[in-house]
Amino acid sequence: MSKPTIDEIRKAGFSTPWDAPTVPPFPFRFRNAEILTAFYRTDASHLAHLVPEPLVPTGDSVAIHIYRMNDTDWLGPYAETNVMFGAALPGKAEGAYSPYLFLSSEVGVAHGREIHGQPKKLATPRLEFRGDLIVGTVKRNGIDVVTATMPYKQIPADPTEMSVRFDFATNINLKAVDHIDRRPAIRQLTSRRLKDVEIHECWKGPCTVELRPNAQAPVFRLPVLEPLEGFYWKADFTLTAGEILFDYLTEAIQ
Repeated sequence: MSKPTIDEIRKAGFSTPWDAPTVPPFPFRFRNAEILTAFYRTDASHLAHLVPEPLVPTGDSVAIHIYRMNDTDWLGPYAETNVMFGAALPGKAEGAYSPYLFLSSEVGVAHGREIHGQPKKLATPRLEFRGDLIVGTVKRNGIDVVTATMPYKQIPADPTEMSVRFDFATNINLKAVDHIDRRPAIRQLTSRRLKDVEIHECWKGPCTVELRPNAQAPVFRLPVLEPLEGFYWKADFTLTAGEILFDYLTEAIQ
């Protein structure tokens, strides 16, 4: 294997180490993903505290997705959790902003941070069935910072019901990367939308959400005022390239 040329290094999708790259190129496919999505109502002032300008929250609902990714290109099987709430860039885009993400995959953490700018950290999300209960947990530093539950497959649901509070298929993130000399290199709001989504089944029911404090995984900053509804669903989808919504280094904030 010959070393990469300057032109090859400049190409989109290049990753290091060059002879065994860590970050996957787009697109890559997720197959047979199982997801527990729990919605709850929080204090809107807490959302306003976590969302970066010029984004604004669009409600007072939070969604916690706990994924069991059973078959993913490049990454293999792993687990992931995305904590998000509705947000908009006025006049330009609307979707869901993610203040916290947790994964069991080092490749997933590297890809999420390097490409999307997602605030991913290593943790141990888990989705399991305990008798007639679906249980999702996120463990970080030996603490279950999230515990979400819903009944096992009691009420069939239309997948479109999951988007009533906000469109979480469009994920907005704050990407921040510095040059090695400390000058800011990237300061962007980025957006990506899942493609080729095939939902194989979807169930709904009452849910519970419990948050425990952890200074390295501070999901507790979005306190649970009222559990709303849970969904358990299985799907295939493709992760493709996204877009830059706002560049803090070149655009003026109105």
